[in-house]
Amino acid sequence: MTVPTPWPAAAPLTTPRLRLEPLRRAHAREAVEVLDDVRLHTWTGGAPSSLARLEARYARQEAGRSPDGTQGWLNWMLRRAVDGQVVGTVQATLCRPGAGGLEASLAWVVGVPYQGGGYAREGALAMASWLRAQGVTRLVAHIHPRHDASMAVARALGLTASDEVVDGEIRWSTAAGPRASP
Repeated sequence: MTVPTPWPAAAPLTTPRLRLEPLRRAHAREAVEVLDDVRLHTWTGGAPSSLARLEARYARQEAGRSPDGTQGWLNWMLRRAVDGQVVGTVQATLCRPGAGGLEASLAWVVGVPYQGGGYAREGALAMASWLRAQGVTRLVAHIHPRHDASMAVARALGLTASDEVVDGEIRWSTAAGPRASP
């Protein structure tokens, strides 16, 4: 029986303005207020989660991997260094595609009151740099074709849009193989 290679565990990260804290169930109490806005679902669908649902989701994600072990789950809360305010999240779902290497599917969400301040870009860049240091060879994001802010974050990460559309979202990715940090 082959023992699967363990997934990297999220580590605390810092940027000039942010602390990226590995996600814990306890973050739900702060996050529910920041994420409780229907406007955040304009491009992704769905609706805000209740505290109970958010706590349950964070408890599952805190495990760091899917129940069957085929995916690694890395999630961070974005907290402003100046005042400790939670402003959003960044996340990476890891997989080992058949072509080899380690791929990370990325996502970022910043609460509406904090949008436009560059927090998504800053947090995503810190996460991407850390992922590359962990051996991730390809970064991927799926973005609605009219979500200009997310497309700008993807470009800052060095991702390029493809012709592939999945569930109405365009697949963006880096070229396979190692890439210098932005």
